[in-house]
Amino acid sequence: MGLRAKILSGFLILAIMLLVAGVWSIRELRSVGTSVQKILDDNYKSINAAKTMIQALERMDSGVLLLLSGNWEEGRSILERADVTFQQAFKVAQNNVTIQGEQDLMESLGTKFSEYKTLWQRPIVGTQHEKDIDWYFKELHTRFLQVKSTAQALMTMNDEVMYNTATDLKTRAHRAAMPGVIAIISAFVFALMFNYFVNYYMINPIIKMKRAIADFLDNNTPIHLKIGTKDELADLADYIDRLSAEARLKKAER
Repeated sequence: MGLRAKILSGFLILAIMLLVAGVWSIRELRSVGTSVQKILDDNYKSINAAKTMIQALERMDSGVLLLLSGNWEEGRSILERADVTFQQAFKVAQNNVTIQGEQDLMESLGTKFSEYKTLWQRPIVGTQHEKDIDWYFKELHTRFLQVKSTAQALMTMNDEVMYNTATDLKTRAHRAAMPGVIAIISAFVFALMFNYFVNYYMINPIIKMKRAIADFLDNNTPIHLKIGTKDELADLADYIDRLSAEARLKKAER
């Protein structure tokens, strides 16, 4: 193998190592980016919807208390607005079911909310239920807590999955960095090996030829170079041997 091929092969191997490491890192980083987008599209959307439903339920509870106190207009206004908000958030969560068991939880939430809504939809102001705190705590507040607890369970479920996914992303981010670390270490080791072979097969033979030529010029020492390679340096050493032999022969003829 010639000198040009040896040098080219060394740089080619290093380039291949860096290319493989780069492709590996890009693939892992793209995978991490996709996972982050999935968290935002799935779990975070459901968590936000659950929070909105809980806030709407709390406003409904305030509206019910206003009805119990006889404030019909303000109480009904709060209930209607909160109901619209809850229904919108519920629809978002229902269309974003991505976790095992989430569908059952959504069905339970819908059933419990319907039961709760049936109670406060009935007339309260001007009936026996007005100012009836015992009825409120026994019926309405109990249903309210059941619906709220189910919505919180939905939020907790998605929160746990998001946390687990984030933990997995941390591990995958470390894996994405590993190819770069491996490439740096490999490149360092390869550079040491490449430097050794360059010195052994190129620099040392050149130094050897230089010394032999110097001894020939200064002391007329015969040149007998033995280069253990089959490349341009070996050819050069052979030409130097032949040149020195001819020079000694011409000198002897004089």
